Amino acid sequence: MLRRALVSVTSSLRRKLLVLVLLPVAVMPLLLGLAVYWGQRFSYDQLFMRVRTDLAVADAVFRRLQADYLRELAALAASYGFLSAFRGGDVTAVRAHLAEVRMRAGFAFLHLTDPLGRWLLEEDEAGIGRSRPSPLLAAARAGRPGVGIEVFDAADLARERPALAERVRLPLVPTPQAAPTERTVEDRGLVVRVVQPLRDAEGRVVALLDGGVLLNGNFAFVDAIRDLVYGPGSLPEGSLGTVTVFLDDVRISTNVPLRPGQRALGTRVSQAVRDRVLGLGATWIDRAFVVNDWYISGYEPLFDVYGNRVGMLYAGFLEAPYRAAGRQAVAWLALAVLGMLLLAVTVAVVGARSIFRPIEVMADVVRAHARGEDRRIGPVRARDEIGELARRLDRLLDQLESRNRQISHAAEHLEREVARRTRELEAKNASLERTVALLAETRRQLVVAEKLAALGELTAGIAHEINNPVAVILGNLEVALAELGEASAPVRTELDLIGEQARRIQGIVGNLLRYARPSGVVGEPETLDLNEVVRETLPLVRHAGPRAGIEMRQRLAAARPVACNRQELQQVLVNLLVNALRSMPGGGVLEVATEDWARPGEGAGAVVHVRDSGEGIAPEHLGRIFDPFFTTRRDGTGLGLSISYGIVRHYGGRITVASAPGQGSTFSVWLPAADGAGRVPRAQAGA
Repeated sequence: MLRRALVSVTSSLRRKLLVLVLLPVAVMPLLLGLAVYWGQRFSYDQLFMRVRTDLAVADAVFRRLQADYLRELAALAASYGFLSAFRGGDVTAVRAHLAEVRMRAGFAFLHLTDPLGRWLLEEDEAGIGRSRPSPLLAAARAGRPGVGIEVFDAADLARERPALAERVRLPLVPTPQAAPTERTVEDRGLVVRVVQPLRDAEGRVVALLDGGVLLNGNFAFVDAIRDLVYGPGSLPEGSLGTVTVFLDDVRISTNVPLRPGQRALGTRVSQAVRDRVLGLGATWIDRAFVVNDWYISGYEPLFDVYGNRVGMLYAGFLEAPYRAAGRQAVAWLALAVLGMLLLAVTVAVVGARSIFRPIEVMADVVRAHARGEDRRIGPVRARDEIGELARRLDRLLDQLESRNRQISHAAEHLEREVARRTRELEAKNASLERTVALLAETRRQLVVAEKLAALGELTAGIAHEINNPVAVILGNLEVALAELGEASAPVRTELDLIGEQARRIQGIVGNLLRYARPSGVVGEPETLDLNEVVRETLPLVRHAGPRAGIEMRQRLAAARPVACNRQELQQVLVNLLVNALRSMPGGGVLEVATEDWARPGEGAGAVVHVRDSGEGIAPEHLGRIFDPFFTTRRDGTGLGLSISYGIVRHYGGRITVASAPGQGSTFSVWLPAADGAGRVPRAQAGA
């Protein structure tokens, strides 16, 4: 049924216009509702921005007042009269200065202590005591004055002044929406603690001024913040700006009214605010139920000198005046929209009648042309836009057939041009890609050439410095063996190992020179058993890396002898094994495997795989690990893999690597068979 009604409406212009006339009547209430909703959302967003600013101002004033207390003690510590009395031992004058500052600045207590916090005198001449421990005292002993918030329990307050414990005692008032609690009394005090060091003539800290301002019931404190945040004219008539200091979730100092003439001391914050601000340490910017009414509220946690959340700072204002203003605005808006709606419907109904007939004629002509009939609208008496549209439609119909032929011809020509230009662009792109690749390869070769030149200068200078001490070691070793004779038998293995490794050093220096200067002297190839070389190499890396938690595996299955220099092949394997061990600082599996390889048309040989389960190599580094001087370790030189790669390439082989981050790496050394018929298979280069 709904589908038939929709078809009936959409098939008639007259019905469409009727629907368009009536549609505003149905849509306007919805639009009005959306406008009201968006307006309220915008209004509340503005109120929340306002209260966020108010809370920031309250926080700044709160911190400024703390700084003012610190400046009071700093001024006392720097005053000539106080310093003269203190250094001259005039106890009466010192007490007078302390009492005057305590009364003027509103300190609940003010002590003169030694650097360890022991009271030197009391302004009320009470017995000697000791200040409550605090990080502020430690900082002041180091010469740094400080101010912060601390929570004093009843015993702490009684020790300062017995009257303070009674002053802060506050019965808790049952409060709607507050978190359940078994407490009935709040007997702790929230104190702004201020500590200022006193120095002697040589600048040493010899005493401390330790004072505290009690915030419980300190109406002057919260009223001063409120007057700065919510000054005259800052809120609409009927609203009320309030500021509160909480100890935990209890209002200990506030100007929120409980009833006319009575402040809401002892009432508690709602559980939702408590959980967010004290539980999560987040700021609350939202509506909140405050004692007995809804307020646009901002809460932030207060931290003590230990970094613990001990209370909250609140700033907010009554929501009721804004809510009433919003309702009044909605009412006026609804009346205005209703009047405009009635006017629009009247005008639409009257004007629609003059539109129906010409449009229906034009629709009949269009349908006739769709059926292949050649018809025109003919003379139209209307001089408005619809009449102009009818006349122009006749002229357009006259031009349509001619233009269709022109468009068809132009489309064919355009397709041919696009095809030709596409072929030209493809050819140019291919040429550009070849040029870019050639430039990149040329640049890489230039970089390698510059690095090799620098390496040649470096190795030429150090080869002499390394070879001379090695020659001395070998010479003295031969003399020692000749002198000891049979007496060297107990350490003969170690002495032979020293000689072997010294000769290996000479070989490494020669390899380095050869890599830097490819035209230099290189080692002679030998026919080697790859498995035997691997077995000889593994003991050489026994202490080259972390051993704890590393499992060594061997799978030596190569049968073909290979052509390579023994010492140079050992150097390559040592470098790969050390790198594998270093990649597994927390333990893992190191596997060394050998096997034969042979491919039709590519020869044969043997390959050794060094696999680890370490950190792996990042994809962006994988293509550069064989570049000279490229390294990812702080203590690396970037030459190990470059030299190894050059050694293996010199003997007709190739080193390949397969790696992924977190999955370990596999380095494979492909060597040709000793008969000279082997060649590294190109298909393995990407393995």
